[in-house]
Amino acid sequence: MIAFREVSAKDLNMNAFKAIGEDWMLVAAGNEKHTNALTASWGGMGVLWNKNVSFIFIRQSRFTKEFIDAGDSFSLNFFDHEKHAKMLSYMGTVSGRDERKIEKQGLTIMQDCGTPYFAEAKTVIICRKIARSELLPETFLDSGVDATFYKDKDYHTMYVGEVIKVLEQDD
Repeated sequence: MIAFREVSAKDLNMNAFKAIGEDWMLVAAGNEKHTNALTASWGGMGVLWNKNVSFIFIRQSRFTKEFIDAGDSFSLNFFDHEKHAKMLSYMGTVSGRDERKIEKQGLTIMQDCGTPYFAEAKTVIICRKIARSELLPETFLDSGVDATFYKDKDYHTMYVGEVIKVLEQDD
């Protein structure tokens, strides 16, 4: 049986630059009936408004964005990259609009605080949405950002989530 233990956000022993930027994460949102997730490699963690927070960036075209917008929370799911690289790549290239990709990849959906997460993750961060902001060309101070990352004009929405629970898998 897979078991998680709750840990304090302050005790989280994770290099966010590596965990997010190199190893990637699955962002999950939804409810007990419908959940979707996508692979993300842009985001971060820190302190804002005296709260421990995460921030993620989701493109307008992504199906998971509909789930994040409809709910009050989302989860960040971190995996052993070596073991789950193919799954993470698949979850980032196939849309949940087209198939039941979570089930196809054999992921087990669990719930905590009304938020879906995955039993196969080694670390889960459950976040309550507290802010969002659209990234648009007029917000970029570096003109190269729009030309380099948004040729198709599929801009990101930035979500800030208060970290309400951190779960680590028991070894």
